[in-house]
Amino acid sequence: MPAPDEDLALLEGAARAAGRIALDFWRQDPKAWDKADDAGPVTEADLAVNEELHARLTGARPGYGWLSEESEADSSRLDAEHCFIIDPIDGTRAFIAGQEGFSHSLAVARGDRIVAAVVFLPVSGRCYTAFGEGPALLNGEPIAPTDRGVSGASVLTYRAVSEPGHWKDGRVPDFRREFRPSLAWRLCLAAEGRFDAALSLRAAWEWDIAAGSLIAERAGAAVSDRYGRRMRFNSQRGMVDGLIVAGPRLHGELLAALDDPGLRPAG
Repeated sequence: MPAPDEDLALLEGAARAAGRIALDFWRQDPKAWDKADDAGPVTEADLAVNEELHARLTGARPGYGWLSEESEADSSRLDAEHCFIIDPIDGTRAFIAGQEGFSHSLAVARGDRIVAAVVFLPVSGRCYTAFGEGPALLNGEPIAPTDRGVSGASVLTYRAVSEPGHWKDGRVPDFRREFRPSLAWRLCLAAEGRFDAALSLRAAWEWDIAAGSLIAERAGAAVSDRYGRRMRFNSQRGMVDGLIVAGPRLHGELLAALDDPGLRPAG
């Protein structure tokens, strides 16, 4: 059975290959269309990258399951000890617009835990990696989150998070809201301390956050769903109930400020 560092090497090579394919389409007016059920846009580049990743990764690890945004659901992954969790292009709208902030998000889950992860931004060459109990790295250098409280913190999130109804007694914390198009990258930006936190109160697809969650955790961030619970992956639903990713102090303050814990679901 391959060790997590061996899986990491496989993921990094695959991510860089994905980047070469994506850049062949980037700013070249790729064909794009909307997926069914308001699931967002997709381009011919997403599908080309997905095809390359599927062939490369499952060819190297034929016993691993497969969960990808751009593949048909395959329930056999639920019985696999290991599963690839992949977003071929995270930030497709940014990709279509010719912006630089899209990424490739690749992870391996063992059971319900992520054990190897890569988030790669091909335009800038930023490559975030982590495996098992190893460090989180950006282009080979260790990263770490900030250590600050909520007042004045820079939080990567969307506008609706600032609505009073999400917060105890309607008191929205005094943080500064920022945004980046790739959710996977947002987790990594919090992990490296360029921003103080990444926050989402909406359910998130596993392929968007699997890789970034391990990178943030190994960097020293506190990582949970929006209710403070440990994230679990390769689930039947394929989603996580939001996310809070930040240094331990800020994570605790955000969690404490959110709406009544009595409203949290069991589990």
